[in-house]
Amino acid sequence: MMTAVETTDLFRGAFFLCNGGSLVQVRLGEDNHKNVSFLIEGEGIDRLDLEYRNGQALVNPLQFRESLNHLRDILFNTLRQRNGGDRNDRERKNRGAKKKH
Repeated sequence: MMTAVETTDLFRGAFFLCNGGSLVQVRLGEDNHKNVSFLIEGEGIDRLDLEYRNGQALVNPLQFRESLNHLRDILFNTLRQRNGGDRNDRERKNRGAKKKH
């Protein structure tokens, strides 16, 4: 049965992803960094959640690292979009504005 879990724990989310879960949504609260959650769905998520909470979680470390990096990339891209672009975009815009003067 396909179920979904929402978590604020980046490591827990990565564990679900490297065990076949799919990221459905990243949710940001009003305070951006302090209230971020990941909605992940997949077969057996409830069982995986129990294994994680009971300290019985086993993963391939390379898959776990890739899943963790994937979640971080998505998180930072989502934050950049919400905040109107990344710092490099603002620096390029500022340099362009300075040249016009």
